[in-house]
Amino acid sequence: MSERDLRQEGGYRLHRGEEASRTAAARVSIVTVVYNGARHIEDTIRSVLDQDYPNVEYIVVDGGSTDGTVDIIRRYEDRIAYWVSEPDKGIYNAMNKGVRLCTGDVVGTLNADDFYPHAGILARVMDTFDTSGVQVVFGNLTFIDPDTGRTVRRYRSPDAPERRFHFGFMPAHPTFFVKREQYERLGLYKEDYRIAADFELLMRFIATARLPYRKIDDNLVVMRTGGVSTRNVRSNITLNQEIIRACRENGRRTNWAILSMKYALKIRELL
Repeated sequence: MSERDLRQEGGYRLHRGEEASRTAAARVSIVTVVYNGARHIEDTIRSVLDQDYPNVEYIVVDGGSTDGTVDIIRRYEDRIAYWVSEPDKGIYNAMNKGVRLCTGDVVGTLNADDFYPHAGILARVMDTFDTSGVQVVFGNLTFIDPDTGRTVRRYRSPDAPERRFHFGFMPAHPTFFVKREQYERLGLYKEDYRIAADFELLMRFIATARLPYRKIDDNLVVMRTGGVSTRNVRSNITLNQEIIRACRENGRRTNWAILSMKYALKIRELL
């Protein structure tokens, strides 16, 4: 399936009449962190701004890009609630900066290489919060080749993630939405992690704090391959070291042998 097909794939949309009637809809804040992402950042921005949901706060945190990223952000600044371009101390420092700026009832993050596949994603997420009373919502993820736009893998977030963290599995982070008050209660991303602070935070929220969650068993985000956590063998070693640390800090036992089992399961996703 091509990137274009993914954008046009079915979806949950608010009809215009419904949208007009939901003037008091809860606010959802979306944070995008970017550094030298001119190649794809416009796709990311447009996928957020094109959402049908009537109350979206969009925050973009740029790390001082020099490749034209800021020029692209400026094209949309009248529709972006807040954006900044300045040096930061890494991706998790930038994420924390963005989360602190959020005023929405619910917070989600969307990476600079990712996009929502259709305009009804946030409406569906917020409807799930409204109807289920949970604190966390997440879903599935599709990986595409950054050059061809073709699907290379589909990631199905665990149905019961609290039982899977010690294997190295987690809900797809770009599909993770949580009530903002939980960041205030449970804390932000741990900035001394290099790669797996998102893994640690999701474990802390879902497995340790036991926040009630609901999984949407559908594709919520499209991600281009080539992220830092899977870039090379060294990155994978660092990732697993930090997963072991995260499990230890959250009272979960794991080791290299247990984590190695996830690679066999990942192969199944490619078949």
